[in-house]
Order: sequence, then structure tokens, then C-alpha cells
Amino acid sequence: MTAAYADDLMDFDEVLERFDPVMGMEVHVELSTNTKMFSSSSAHFGAEPNSNVDPCSLGLPGALPVVNRQGVEWAIKIGLALNCEIAESSRFARKNYFYPDQPKNYQISQYDEPIAYDGYLDVQLDDGTEFRIEIERAHMEEDTGKLTHLGGADGRIHGATRSLVDCNRAGVPLIEIVTKPILGAGERAPEVARAYVSALRDLVKSLGVSDARMDQGSMRVDSNVSLRPIGQDEFGTRTETKNINSLKSVEQAVRYEMQRQAAAIINGEEIVQETRHYQETDGTTSKGRPKESQSDYRYFNDPDLPPVIAPREWVEEIRATLPELPWVRRARIQSEWGLKDEEMRDLVNAGALDLIVDTVEAGAGPAEARSWWVAYLAQKANEAGVELGELAITPVQVARVIELIEEGKLTNKLARKAVDGVLAGEGDVDEVVAARGLEVVRDDGAIEKAVDDALAANPDIVEKYRAGNKKVVGAIVGQVMKATRGKADPAQVNQLIAKKLS
Repeated sequence: MTAAYADDLMDFDEVLERFDPVMGMEVHVELSTNTKMFSSSSAHFGAEPNSNVDPCSLGLPGALPVVNRQGVEWAIKIGLALNCEIAESSRFARKNYFYPDQPKNYQISQYDEPIAYDGYLDVQLDDGTEFRIEIERAHMEEDTGKLTHLGGADGRIHGATRSLVDCNRAGVPLIEIVTKPILGAGERAPEVARAYVSALRDLVKSLGVSDARMDQGSMRVDSNVSLRPIGQDEFGTRTETKNINSLKSVEQAVRYEMQRQAAAIINGEEIVQETRHYQETDGTTSKGRPKESQSDYRYFNDPDLPPVIAPREWVEEIRATLPELPWVRRARIQSEWGLKDEEMRDLVNAGALDLIVDTVEAGAGPAEARSWWVAYLAQKANEAGVELGELAITPVQVARVIELIEEGKLTNKLARKAVDGVLAGEGDVDEVVAARGLEVVRDDGAIEKAVDDALAANPDIVEKYRAGNKKVVGAIVGQVMKATRGKADPAQVNQLIAKKLS
């Protein structure tokens, strides 16, 4: 007898009682080279549709590919950073199936002879636990074109009535990073998937080989998920959710597929090996097309391209150029700044760490930089509904604000007004301070007069102060700050009041 599940989803806890999830992640990273992988057309993002094209990327007869040397070098760099073996000789192959956005109707890729293989990446989960992801391969290929779907929701194929083809992306250098089956994640499978993609994104950005903009498609994720009954060794049938474009969506897509597949299996349905589309609007996946097997792609060595030779000497030269890797850098910064593990994780999860580091490099102290980014600026980002790094203020500008505070030219309150002006597009920090008249008043005579006026207007407060109630001085300070429009130095005001009432 089978059970029926509402909305065809099984409760997540029940999924884990019955099944063991098996994942596989395929991440496509576009390289930030100036030209395409096999031709001289620009590979830059954002050009007018079908303007960055040439005979090779359009698949015109007689056009021959030429390998982009920098693309190969950056592929090796990624492989080394992922602890992979680098093949001294690797080959390009042709991958054949119907590509509506690839004019020549095949993709130049690598198949049985990838440039990098047998690696791993250790990722940190939210509680600090490390989980090792085994890497099967990182291979070179060219990207396909891009379809723009019209008539559906959010530009996706689901519900679309027509599609437009843009070949600008066709031929852009692409590295596909494929994991081995990810086992043992259990209830943390969705979290592991997100942590892996996050770590991979940080890695390729630190290498300087890609901007890894998931929102622009320069980093795209395909998640493979299958379930096997607890105690069973054989893997279940997998589905592949294609082109996921945010960390949150990666986690949601894995979780949803686990719940959907579990309900289907218990209800007696057959899991079909297929591609699926992730729906950003509600966090669900929808049916795509049946998933091909390797034999369906009819791989064969590309007759127009010779093997890629990577001598050991060249590989070691590239290894020597690897920067400090993100997790090593975080450990160093955490030690230098004296942060607890949870404090460092909070900075990373908030997207604040690099902004704080850049602010420190611009001359600010770590504590002050951290305070501005995780407090006031985080609040502003939340109010605007944007990521912290999307705010219209730079680390250099934040460092300048901190410098003005330390020089005594701005109070914290005035500094927040200066930041507000920068965020509003009123100019750089100094321009906003000048235009709004925010600099702290240093005219001793003007401040002394404001203190005298406040004391004269509040004899009862003066009497209480002299009777020993020092707390009432706050009311006098407040009136002075109001009279000077907040531009007096509170410390100076307090000193003057104490001197006059002593």
C-alpha cells in the first residue's frame, strides 16, 4: 500500500528516515579572457546581441578553431587550486546533440582526456564542520549561445511562447568542474551543495580567472540528485536540475528534489533520468527533457584541434602564481584580527569580509571597518533590499569617513549623514561633507557661547548638577548639540560644561 503526499512532496525529516541522498554537482565557470576559446571575437559580457561573433563561433563552413593559450593556462590554474592532477596531454572532442543556441550544432569540449582530474575541495559548513568534495574532473570547453525566452515567467523556458537567440556567448571559454558522487551528507545535503558552490565561487574569483557572477551566467550550476533506500548500495535514478543561478537556489533545488523524488518513489512512480528547470518564483523544479547518456553525445576527437600539451615545467610555473587561497586567507585574517570562529563565519555569510579587508587596506583599522560594514551599512543594505557589496559606497570611501572621525572632523552622527549622502549619489565623502556643512565646529568661542546659553536657560539643571547629580548634564549637552546642528564635538562640550560648573 502506498501513501499519498500533499503537493507530491514528502516531509524532509521523513525523507531522511527512508532514504540516503546522493548528489553530484556540475559547475560551469566562464573565464574572463579577452577573446573566445577558439577564435578572436571578444568574450566580454553585455554587448549588443549577436555583435561578438565571427565565422568560427557561428560555425560557418571552412572556419577553423585556434586554442586560446590563456584559457588553457587558467584551466590549469583552476585544476591546481582544486588539488587536481594535470594531464601532460589532453584532447578536445566534439559533443553532439541538438543545440538550439549553438550554430554548428556541436560543442567543442573534453571527454575522456580532460586537462585536470582527481582533485578535491574541502568546504566549511555553517557550524564550522569541514566536508570534503571529491572532484572527478575539470575540463575545458566552449560555451553555447544564449536563448531569451519570451512569454513565460522571469524569462525562463517554462510557459514561454517564443525564444530569441544571441550568439555572443557562443565560444566563450568555459571550465566545467564535475564532482564525484557526494555521499554521506544526509540531512545536510542541501547545505553541503550550497557550501560547495560558495567555496568554488570564492576560489575562482580569488584566482582572477572569472568574475563568477551567477546572476549574469558566468557561473552556472547543474545539481544531480538521486535517492537510495537506507541500507541499499545501488544508486537511485538521478535527475539534473539545470542552470541554477544563486547560492540560495542551489540549496532549495536540492532540498526540493529530495522531497519530490521521495514522494514519487513511495507513491509507486518511476523516477525518470531527465533534466529539470528550477523555478525561482516558488523554489520548485519542473520537468525538462529526457537526459542523454554519454553514448548519445557521440563524442569523438575534434579533427581540427591537436592535443593540448602541458609540460611539467609550465605547470609548476603556473603553480607558483597561485594566490593565497580564500580559506587560507580567512584563517590568517581571523588570527590577525582576533576573531572567533562564529564572528568570521558571520562576516563571510554577510558578504562583508572582502569589503572590510579592502577598507583596512585603504587605511582604516579592522575594528572600525568591521563596525561600519556589519552595523550601519548592513542596515542600509537591508533597507534597500540589496547585497552589501551592491551599495553605492566603496571601501575607500568608508575608510575616508573613518579617517575624518579619527581626525575629529566628523562625529559618528555626522559621519552617518556623510555616508547617507554618498549612498544618495551626492558625491564623494569630502564633497558631501562640504555640501552639507557637516564638519565638526572648531570655533571655541561659538561652542562656549552655546554652552553658556544652555546653562543660562536651565538653572534647575545646573542646581541639580552642583548638588551631585552628574547625569543631568546630558540635557545640557543635547541643547548645545541642537544649537550647533550636531556639529560640536561632544567631548569638547562635556569638558566645557564641567569646567564652568566645577
